[in-house]
Amino acid sequence: MNDPVDVLIIGAGASGAAMAWSLAETKMHILCLEQGGWMNPAEYPSTGRDWEARFYGDYSPSPNIRARAEDYPINDDHSPIKVVNFNGVGGSTVMYTAHWPRLHPSDFRVRTLDGVADDWPIDYDTLAPFFAENDRMMGVSGLAGDPAFPPTQPPMPPLPLGRSGTRFAKAMNKLGWHWWPSDTTVATTDYEGRARCINLGHCTPGCAQGAKASTDITYWPAALRAGIELRTHCRVREITVNKEGMASGVVYYDKEGVEQFQPAEVVIIACNGIGTPRLLLNSTSRRFPNGLANSSGLVGKNLMFHPYAQVYGYVDEPTDSNRAPPTCLWSKEFYETNLSRGFVRGYAFQFGRGVGPIFEAVSSEARGLLPWGAEHHAVFRKLNGHRLAISAICEDLPEEHNRVTLDPVLKDSNGIPAPRVDYTIGENTAKMITHAVARAKEILEAAGATDICMNVPILYGGWHLLGTARMGTDPERSVVNEWGRTHDVKNLFIVDGSLFVTSGGVNPTSTIQAIALYIADQMKQRLANLFD
Repeated sequence: MNDPVDVLIIGAGASGAAMAWSLAETKMHILCLEQGGWMNPAEYPSTGRDWEARFYGDYSPSPNIRARAEDYPINDDHSPIKVVNFNGVGGSTVMYTAHWPRLHPSDFRVRTLDGVADDWPIDYDTLAPFFAENDRMMGVSGLAGDPAFPPTQPPMPPLPLGRSGTRFAKAMNKLGWHWWPSDTTVATTDYEGRARCINLGHCTPGCAQGAKASTDITYWPAALRAGIELRTHCRVREITVNKEGMASGVVYYDKEGVEQFQPAEVVIIACNGIGTPRLLLNSTSRRFPNGLANSSGLVGKNLMFHPYAQVYGYVDEPTDSNRAPPTCLWSKEFYETNLSRGFVRGYAFQFGRGVGPIFEAVSSEARGLLPWGAEHHAVFRKLNGHRLAISAICEDLPEEHNRVTLDPVLKDSNGIPAPRVDYTIGENTAKMITHAVARAKEILEAAGATDICMNVPILYGGWHLLGTARMGTDPERSVVNEWGRTHDVKNLFIVDGSLFVTSGGVNPTSTIQAIALYIADQMKQRLANLFD
């Protein structure tokens, strides 16, 4: 048996890394178990010419396609949106787009403002100092002064708008709609040992330059220097409890597949909105026959994905194509509730630069835009490097029938039941998507685009895994309390996106990490009476 530790963190991604770094100053013995390994940037797709081909294979965002030894399968046959994630030190920050919005103040008060879902037990102002701390640690580039959001002070200047962004900005000005340079975690200057972006492109499958922040190159080096222990290739099967009903440790499989037990005084789960309910539901005992911390019956329920509507077209002048980071500006014109639109809450627009030649060829042939025969090359030259793309990220409302359960048949390579996802797009969100597509078409037309196409929803668009172990003050209506401690098990905490009460209409990573830092701060303040 392994020696006991004071704090055990499961997962070394966005939230696990932030939590480990913050708790390091307590000088407790803190161990993090990660089922993947360290990534080698020299092997990222962006180091070679086959980067697009690898996006369909070993660096696919889908674990079911990628199928690395570190991945676990997911049964998402019953969902129009497929789960995408990444397992390894850094988690999905290795493969994300580095788009860096925060939840808006209104997102924490949707019941009060709009009469739907539930209010969060915390608010934006509570998280504001942790947002700022996280921006410094991750290294955010952006422009202060966005009129659609409370004041922020990004530590680096924004990415250049480029050809694509400039054309979009002019179109938005023509329509009189809000736009602003995106906040990103792509370094625009040399920052904390990271070199600035040199427009390698291909940011999503991993940045070989190190300009894109992922927690394996931001939080983890600092956490390791502070004494945190990180053990890789350790897949946790279940969390155990003692006779008092407290978490006593975890059972995991090491790199050789040998079953191990790791005792701990405190257990923190940072496994994302799919992995966390999977682990809790698989941690059954006489005291918790329906899954650990599940007296409310809500573990795995209220899954929120953020359905994406992508609309794109082609212009006569060259765009940035795949050169430079993929997102260059955003719009919050339709973010807040306006009942005249026929739905509550709203969505944000993300404006993309373009795609690479192989992706353009494959997608355009599938759409019927690119013919075979004599005209093939001439048409391809008009399409390649001329795409403008808009993605609308639409708020999901929590609905209990959208859920994660354990699949009765599918298992991972260690024999642990795989998660099964059952998800449908809600009525309110469907109306929102229709509105977003219509507005996106207006923007593209104002930008001079033709041959407008849609992907609705984006099939492999399940980047944001939220809501399956929600936060709240009522133990019958939530899984964790207002500072991340499970209602049922006093020494068990959750710090990932599963604790989101509502999803907002923006990418959640910034907010996930700010909440993790906030929970770590609460734990440090309450160390003396943590288990009361």
